[in-house]
Amino acid sequence: MDWQDEGALIAMRPHGESAAIIEVFTAAHGRHAGVVRGGASRRMAPHLQPGTQVAVSWSARLGEHLGSFTVEPLRSRAAILSDRRALAGLNAVCALLHLSLPEREPHPGFWRQTMALLDQFAAAPGWEADYLRWELALLESLGFGLDLTSCAATGAREGLVYVSPRSGRAVSRAGAGEWAARLLPLPGLLTGSPPTDAAAMAADLAAGLALTGHFLRQGLEPLLGERPLPEARHRLVELLSRTR
Repeated sequence: MDWQDEGALIAMRPHGESAAIIEVFTAAHGRHAGVVRGGASRRMAPHLQPGTQVAVSWSARLGEHLGSFTVEPLRSRAAILSDRRALAGLNAVCALLHLSLPEREPHPGFWRQTMALLDQFAAAPGWEADYLRWELALLESLGFGLDLTSCAATGAREGLVYVSPRSGRAVSRAGAGEWAARLLPLPGLLTGSPPTDAAAMAADLAAGLALTGHFLRQGLEPLLGERPLPEARHRLVELLSRTR
């Protein structure tokens, strides 16, 4: 069987003397792996870097086999390499996709959001809030989505400043009461009230990433065991917690 698709390369490792095994997050076939003949060669390896947009053709005798890819690079996104923050963002995206997405399960809407974020990394600064929203979308795609639309205690849609660490639902200041200390902060960045200065934006990003990190760890616990989330995400969180 065989198919053609488009996506972004998220992982590559040598296989044998000259081949490589790559993982691509594709539009219609989700996270999919395959062998690229000659993929570790000097000619091909530079085109098989994380973030590269590719057109792929996959073929195998049976659907459950690893199969082989032929790859046509479409866009390298090499500009990301010169921007430390953007490169950290790219590495975090690739690491989280590799860890969390079930193989061969399509997520077309999330795929489009991911490709748009990768393009933003290469284009200009100002992608940080979109990365946080991307982690929220990842949680949604995995079935761990948060409900930040109304207070879990009162039903109010205003004054939402907390999130329940158990249910993932927003809680208002009035609804929190004596339980406030046990709740997670909900930054204004996620409620339509983004901060206007750099220091407050860094604090909001840190709070938002702590929020999504909590639910990523909680949801991915069967995969992680006692291990933390990927080191690439940890490095990005550290960078985004600082003002420029």
